[in-house]
Amino acid sequence: MAYRDRGTAGRPFVLVHGFTGSLDDFADVHDELAQRGRTITLDQRGHGGSTNLGDPEGYGFDLAIADLLGFLDALELDRCDLLGHSMGGMVALRFVLAHPERVASLVLMDTSPSPITMMPVAMMQAGAKVGREQGMGALFEIMRAGAANGENRPPAMRRCEQEMGAERYWQRIRTKIEAMDPEAMHAWAGILADHEPAVDRLDAIRCPTLVIVGEQDRPFLEPSDTMAARIPDATLAVVPNAAHSPQMENRAAWLAAIEAHLARARS
Repeated sequence: MAYRDRGTAGRPFVLVHGFTGSLDDFADVHDELAQRGRTITLDQRGHGGSTNLGDPEGYGFDLAIADLLGFLDALELDRCDLLGHSMGGMVALRFVLAHPERVASLVLMDTSPSPITMMPVAMMQAGAKVGREQGMGALFEIMRAGAANGENRPPAMRRCEQEMGAERYWQRIRTKIEAMDPEAMHAWAGILADHEPAVDRLDAIRCPTLVIVGEQDRPFLEPSDTMAARIPDATLAVVPNAAHSPQMENRAAWLAAIEAHLARARS
């Protein structure tokens, strides 16, 4: 598993990216977080610099949870503050339920305790087939063309591209897509759309929890409300002028919410 470890003081803050992502999703905030304490980002299996299994059976929640546990053990981290984004949030949620003693506080970011029904499984698995047969670079070109013509693309995403510059914005996405195992894409597309919900288990989470979501990330607004309402020690932060990646789309507001949560959890 590839990871990036910065900062030294205090209890570590571990951040887990989402589907098709990588630790680069937190590159713009990692140094600032590390000024406040040890901050670790990692690549899940089949993503970024971590191992590509080349087998759809090598992916799933149980394996992702085992990977995270092994990762914490390898770095000798008895407890951490844990953030999970999107698919990573689903992993983090299940991890804290399975290993509550390892998580001092939790951040659930633009995620859901239930299957993501808006994800077109057949389309994503067709994309994995393109990646398998033509290379993931070919899939990236299809995805970029689709995004350019997508009427439902949130304004925050368009603004983020403009502010970052189209070349840098899309090169970062290309790098992540080209690194991804097409078999991971195939497997996770089906898993994310059809798995056992964790809604009825939310009240078992006892650590301080922040549920954070971009105000334009419509598919995740209602799930975020549900998690904030059902987790006993949870607060909800809706990041204005942000969509699915508020750490990039409204960095200042996202950092303020994260810092407030860590201050509360570590007091």
